[in-house]
Amino acid sequence: QVQLVESGGGLVQAGGSLRLSCAASGRTFSRYAMGWFRQAPGKEREFVAAISSGASTHYKDSVKGRFTISRDNAKNTVSLQMNNLKPEDTAVYYCAARSGSIYYSTPSQYDVWGQGAQVTVSS
Repeated sequence: QVQLVESGGGLVQAGGSLRLSCAASGRTFSRYAMGWFRQAPGKEREFVAAISSGASTHYKDSVKGRFTISRDNAKNTVSLQMNNLKPEDTAVYYCAARSGSIYYSTPSQYDVWGQGAQVTVSS
C-alpha cells in the first residue's frame, strides 16, 4: 500500500497561484487512481479533482479551467496546479489514493490519505 505526503500549501492573494504536490511511496503507484479533496472549517470534505491510472481527469465544476491535476508515474507524484485562486478555495487539501484504475469523487472510495496541506486565499 502506498503512503502519501503533500507539500506546497501556503498563503496567497486572490488571483494568485499555488501548486500542491503529493509524493507516494511504493512501487505500484501507477496502478492507483489519485484524487485531491479539500475540507474547509465546519464543512464536509469535498472532491476537487481526480486522475485515473490512465491519466483521465475529472474536476469539480467550480475549479474547472482554474485547476489542473497531473501525475508523473516515474517520480511517483501527483500534482494540483491551482490558478486564479479565490477566497472560497481556502481549505486543507488532501491527496488520496485508491487501488484500481478508475477514479471516484466520493472520499469513501479512497484507501489512503495524506496528512493535508493548508491553502489560504486572502481577498
